[in-house]
Amino acid sequence: MTTIKVKTKQGWNLDNSYARLPDKLYSLLKPTPVEAPKLICFNQPLATALGLEAEKLQSNDGLAIFAGNDIPEGSMPLAQAYAGHQFGHFTMLGDGRAHLLGEQLTAEGKRFDIQLKGSGRTPYSRGGDGRAALGPMLREYIISEAMHALGIATTRSLAVVTTGESVVRETIQAGAILTRVAESHLRVGTFQYVANWGTMEEIQALADYTLDRHFPNYKDEENEYLYLLKEVSKRQAQQIAKWQLVGFVHGVMNTDNMTLSGETIDYGPCAFMDNYDPATVFSSIDRQGRYAYGNQPTIGAWNLARFAETLLPLIDEQEQKAIELAQRAIEEFTTLYHHHWLKGMGAKLGIFKIDHQDESLINELLRIMEKYHADYTNTFRALTNDRLEDKALFEAVEFKQWHEQWQARLSKQKESREAIEELMKKSNPAVIPRNHLVEEALQSAVKEEDYRIMERLLAVLAHPYDHSCEIDEYFTAPVQSEQPYRTFCGT
Repeated sequence: MTTIKVKTKQGWNLDNSYARLPDKLYSLLKPTPVEAPKLICFNQPLATALGLEAEKLQSNDGLAIFAGNDIPEGSMPLAQAYAGHQFGHFTMLGDGRAHLLGEQLTAEGKRFDIQLKGSGRTPYSRGGDGRAALGPMLREYIISEAMHALGIATTRSLAVVTTGESVVRETIQAGAILTRVAESHLRVGTFQYVANWGTMEEIQALADYTLDRHFPNYKDEENEYLYLLKEVSKRQAQQIAKWQLVGFVHGVMNTDNMTLSGETIDYGPCAFMDNYDPATVFSSIDRQGRYAYGNQPTIGAWNLARFAETLLPLIDEQEQKAIELAQRAIEEFTTLYHHHWLKGMGAKLGIFKIDHQDESLINELLRIMEKYHADYTNTFRALTNDRLEDKALFEAVEFKQWHEQWQARLSKQKESREAIEELMKKSNPAVIPRNHLVEEALQSAVKEEDYRIMERLLAVLAHPYDHSCEIDEYFTAPVQSEQPYRTFCGT
């Protein structure tokens, strides 16, 4: 077995602030080395933004770090403990196959977690092998980078390596490790874990750490822990509104998959909606539709309530008062979410100053789209570019009536037609990671070791709001199948 050693240079500037929290929150351990790693994907722009030396990281020394065979200077690898409500059922969890190497400090003073995913067993593996398969790791690389380009807060992917070893799932698959970058991996479930199995001092230490790391303006607040709840609420409201605006279905909104930084995390059963339908579900295990597209805002509020429960003793010594304060904060989430969604939908339709009277116009369009099984992304793209090609939708009498009302609404604005078109182009992606295109790229990569389709897809997804691109294959909605598209928890 390969011996792990400490590497130097390559631009690493690591700190380990998480390791200064109470030791209940983590287990110190190193990744499990692999036999024959190979670098498959490397995110050079992200590496540069992190202050890393991209060229050196693509050498054998860098490969050894991405594989978990070596660790960079300053690293103190650990696995984080957390809990979570999975489909509404509370359970003990933790990093079962991930190691946090440390926090990269950039020249701008920002701090980013560097985590290996698929890097071996930990005390939280619960019988798992601690490894990951190549397909799901490539999937996370594609979708997370697409989300970043769409302007949605997300964890990002720095590298994917194959391990030279196999993993056994339903079939024997190639093993892989993803290097994930995040503002932090603090989750609602992190607080749930400490609230259930820790002490008051430990939950306060975690809360203070979260404030210092993500919400440093708390020092001017009278009640810093209520402020923490409200700030997390703001980020979650904005994040989920952005999901809805691009038709993204997370698929597994368990509390352990909801970050306090407001970043989208874990891309297992996620997918993008084709035809507009609030009941859209892709996850093979979500048989009741708990995490359907239309339910995501409600689940966001539910998860926030679970977070609030962990903070109640810190918010106020009097439990009833703490509950009342927390309840008001959670109610603000719904208001904030609706504000972001309504403003975003207005922008998608070229409306600069949205008001609640416009909501009926928006809802009527969505109703018609659902009735005619209209493609969500392509409908707004067609409205943006004034190319009404979907005959089933655009030739319907009720759509023509809606279109007249929409045009009348736009004519009331002082902004020019050019400005309206520009707003719509910035608000409506021309391309998204279409499920069938992602699957095509993954099949070619995993089965044939041909990454050209994936590379071309990533290049297009890097510019989702470029309406000048005329590569029809990336715009075309998939041919409807009798069997709905299904995704699986694998990342």
